[in-house]
Amino acid sequence: MSDAIRTCVVAEDEALLCQALLDQLAHTWPQLQILAACEDGASALEALAEHQPHVAFLDIRMPGLSGLEVAAAAAQVSPGTQIVFVTAYDQYAVDAFERGAIDYLLKPIIAERLAATVQRLQARTVRSDADALATILEHLGKHLPRVGSPEMLSWITASAGRETRLIAIDDVAYFRADNKYTTVVTADGEALLRTPIRELLTLLDTNTFKQIHRSTIVNLKAIAGIVRDDSGRGTVRLKSRPETLAVSVPYMALFRHR
Repeated sequence: MSDAIRTCVVAEDEALLCQALLDQLAHTWPQLQILAACEDGASALEALAEHQPHVAFLDIRMPGLSGLEVAAAAAQVSPGTQIVFVTAYDQYAVDAFERGAIDYLLKPIIAERLAATVQRLQARTVRSDADALATILEHLGKHLPRVGSPEMLSWITASAGRETRLIAIDDVAYFRADNKYTTVVTADGEALLRTPIRELLTLLDTNTFKQIHRSTIVNLKAIAGIVRDDSGRGTVRLKSRPETLAVSVPYMALFRHR
């Protein structure tokens, strides 16, 4: 890539805020080409791996993968991408971002602040400072408030034929997208949950459940091992199930330190 920033990926799970940011970017930076507008972290990570954009605007809080996790993985899947976080947590962000490696925008985004961010990006080369980014991610990971744990699922009700099962969330090995619904897989078998996988992502504890493919969420406690092949893809072996699960190339970056 040349030093001129020309391409962008935007990730924001709130549709109105996403459209507002797109409109503001079109006005403030009309030369910038938006390659993808994503509504969750998984889609954002895949878009970064596919498009290798010059810059990414990432909402910190998104279903499934957070903006922090996407940014950390981007260091491997799209190392030339500049990261700008979109956040509602100003008190935790200012100190970290003022170190200068990346930038942030506070919701709701003010036109003058976006213009300043654009100027900073245009003044920098496209390659981010990986060490500084890692330091900032560590800082934010420790200090950003967590989503309230009372909202996280402990039990789910799913159907298996005519039977309705009450399944403890800790007993789930993985979830698999099944059209508009989700298949719940445990050591004892499968059941159908009438909740789309994207909605399910907002209800799961992300410290325990990780998305490894657009259609698969795995319980980290159920993993026996992960193998990477020559193409960069991964395969998850489970403790209580005979089948293996495919890990898409972008998601393998999430397991680098595990």
